[in-house]
Amino acid sequence: MPNPTQSDLHVNVPLTNVSIAWMQDASTYIADKVFPKVPVQKQSDLFWKYSKSDWRRTDVKLRAPGTETAGSGWNMDTGNYYCNVYGIHKDIDDQIRANADSNFNLDRDATEFITNQLLLSRDIAWNDAFFKTGVWTTNKAGTTDFVKWSDAGSDPISDVADLVVEFRKLTGFKPNICVLGAAVMKELKQHPDIIDRIKYTQKGIVSEDLIATLFDVDELYTSYATSTSVSQYNDASVQDAAATYSFVTNPEGVLFCYAPKAPSQMTPSAGYTFTWKGYLGGNNQGIRVKRFRMEHIAADRIEAEQTYDMKVIAPDLGVFLSDVVD
Repeated sequence: MPNPTQSDLHVNVPLTNVSIAWMQDASTYIADKVFPKVPVQKQSDLFWKYSKSDWRRTDVKLRAPGTETAGSGWNMDTGNYYCNVYGIHKDIDDQIRANADSNFNLDRDATEFITNQLLLSRDIAWNDAFFKTGVWTTNKAGTTDFVKWSDAGSDPISDVADLVVEFRKLTGFKPNICVLGAAVMKELKQHPDIIDRIKYTQKGIVSEDLIATLFDVDELYTSYATSTSVSQYNDASVQDAAATYSFVTNPEGVLFCYAPKAPSQMTPSAGYTFTWKGYLGGNNQGIRVKRFRMEHIAADRIEAEQTYDMKVIAPDLGVFLSDVVD
């Protein structure tokens, strides 16, 4: 049976100004914040990848009188993308609409519901593509490569400083973005070394901005989005009782990476998100919402689509830390 039912929308008079929706704040999602979006006209195509080593060596030679300068250049390779199309809809039945009390804005609620589903799905895809061991050239693990940041003897600031030096040596760039799992942020907020560093600041409270400053990155995000895989029941109470929740992103992981503010042919990036602009009619955000009539079922349909392909572009430009805390 489709939900909500008529009885869900026709409520007793004392309750007409009350409703509860468990929609996560859009700011919770990080998939559109970390790596630049690349709007493309075609669903699939190739992109150029420049050799790293050619830009880290020099062929400059002494020029003798009457001779040419030394020649040089770089090698190029290609990568490919394929923007899949993902979609979801919510139908608003005419009978449901006719019986709904005035405090229900069905079109708005349906739009927010399906948009939230797309954003959640995209964050799950981002985690699967980027936030794990084996994706990046450098992977480090707590206990094995450093003292876990939840241990009293750990030194997160020094660990990150060492990481940055290694990162610069390998890539020529400084990591400018950090993504923290929820459990890591919890431990950093109460880590004695960090509290000692910021105790004389104006706030005196450990925040994402202060940790970003201590880690010397331009942007720092904590992934707090959660999800459940519970099946849908006809009884909301039974469904909620059966549901269990987990963070979309590994709460004990950390990603350091470099990405430019905007995509560029001559500037490397750890990753890109390709969005099929040609399909979405010029929409660069990768999401489109439509409302249209489904006369054969006597309902209005609110439908949302998004297109993307999340690609690791330069594995050297990312460092993933696992088992960072207990």
